[in-house]
Amino acid sequence: MAKKVTGKAAASAASKVLRDGRTSATSKTAAGSALSQREKSSKKGK
Repeated sequence: MAKKVTGKAAASAASKVLRDGRTSATSKTAAGSALSQREKSSKKGK
């Protein structure tokens, strides 16, 4: 079974939804769900 991961563009859009105070609670729930499926990035050099 393939691992489901949110893409970079979708994660960026989800982040904007969470930071926008005008979005509904339902939108923020969906955005949070999308970000929770985002693969963790590893920062090199730290």
